[in-house]
Parts: sequence; C-alpha cells; structure tokens
Amino acid sequence: MTNSLKTWLLFGALTMLFVVLGDLIGGRQGMFIAFLFALGMNFFSYWFSDKIVLAMYGAREVGPEEHPELHNIVSGLSQSAGLPMPRVYIIPQDSPNAFATGRNPEHAAVAVTEGLLQLMNREELTGVLAHELAHVKNRDILIGTLAATMAGAIMMLADMFRWTAIFGGARGDDEEGGNPLGLIGGIALAIIAPIAAMLIQMAISRSREYLADATGAKIANSPMGLARALEKLGAYSQRLPMEAKPSTAHMFIVNPLSGGGLLSLFSTHPPLEDRIQRLMEMARQGIF
Repeated sequence: MTNSLKTWLLFGALTMLFVVLGDLIGGRQGMFIAFLFALGMNFFSYWFSDKIVLAMYGAREVGPEEHPELHNIVSGLSQSAGLPMPRVYIIPQDSPNAFATGRNPEHAAVAVTEGLLQLMNREELTGVLAHELAHVKNRDILIGTLAATMAGAIMMLADMFRWTAIFGGARGDDEEGGNPLGLIGGIALAIIAPIAAMLIQMAISRSREYLADATGAKIANSPMGLARALEKLGAYSQRLPMEAKPSTAHMFIVNPLSGGGLLSLFSTHPPLEDRIQRLMEMARQGIF
C-alpha cells in the first residue's frame, strides 16, 4: 500500500469516527459546532504557522552571502523539485534537527539548527534538505492541518458529551431521541473516540514522513545521503536533546520527544531504523 493511499484511508477513518461520534453524542448541531471551532483554530495555525514556529525557536533568516553553501544546496534542490526558492533559516541550537513550514510552496521556509550544519557533510545535508522540501512539495502542512481539525472536532464532541453527562443533561436510550448507546455506552465512546482520533492523526503523520523520505530521495537523486543523515541524527539527538515544544515536534525531521514501546503508537514519526532500512532498500533497487 502506498503512503498516499494510506493517508487517505486514515482520513476516511477519521471522518467516519467523527460522523459516528457526532450522530450518537452531539447530533448534527453538535457536529457542526465542533467542526467550526476546530476549523477556526487550525485555520489560524495553518495560515500563520511559519511565523509562529520560526519565532518560537528564535530562527534567524540567512542570505546567500552569509551562508552560500546552504543556499546553494537549497536552490539546486528547489529547482530539481520544481519548487520556488524557500526562505532559509538557522536555529541557534546545538541539537541537530531541521523542519520546513509555510502554508504553500510560495510561502515556504526551511530551517536547520546550528548543530545540524556542524554535524553533516554536504551529501547528508543535501538529504536532510531534500526531505524538508519534499514536505513542501507534498503539501504536508495542509494535510497535517486537516487531520488536526478532524481530530480536534472529535475531541470537542467528546468533551461536550462528558460535560452534558456531568451536569445531568445526557439522555438515555429509553428517551425519545436519546443516545442509542445509553449513558454508560456514550461515556465509554466519549473516552475511546479521542484516543482513537489521536492514534489515527499520529498514523497520518508517520505515513507522511515515509513519503517525504521517498520523495526527498528522488529530489536529491540519491537515498543514501538521507539514510546516513538519519543514522547520525538518531545517535546525536539522544546525546544533545533539543528544547522543543510537543505541539511542534511533528515538524522536525526526527522527533525530539520520541519514545519507545507503546509510546511509539503516539509518535508523530516512524522508527528511525525502519526509515533507514527503506531508504537503503531504495538504493539497492535503484528506485529513485
């Protein structure tokens, strides 16, 4: 199954969960209100995400005179990807990492940490930047915002039902128009649905990371630079943890807040070992 197909199947699951939960708990009016609130909050985030996240990490825009090699790599990759030249930023942190932001290719920006520039050779840096430009090319900021809107609406519907139940406004299945699940069933669904929505949202994010790896390998015309970069990032990000906010962790090339075991279900990134293995398989088969 391709990662694009997987993304849209997961979106279908989110939509179905929203419709079922809304019909059983919030009704049509509740569905509409929850969706509008979630859409409004995430629209603001989508439209101003570049300014917000760049300011949050103290990123500083650099020109070609100040950092010619970085600009040269980004310019060449942008031409290869058929994208406009994005703005280029450097984040004053020693932990190696990078992200891309912007609501569309015409308003895109790529940011790398000082630690990444010190750690990577040119081939590895090219792989990282190609991955970030792949996010721009694949419109992942928009897709992530849509997923967050649906998940947020589901969580709001669940909150609406819980508050209604607490204050005695929830109707049982014995009343006309009541919740067919009954009060207990409705409460259980209101608890489970947000967890399921979060898991689906995280799965969408992981599928986009796999896709960005594959697309980035094609843009760079080689998967090995990114594979080697991910190996280094996996080792050094543990030694030099990044000061990152959970709300923006999904944007980075490696998750600064990742955990193992069951926590991987809630991770916005796939395991590094899987990503590296896929890239090396691409190199072996010559499909890039």
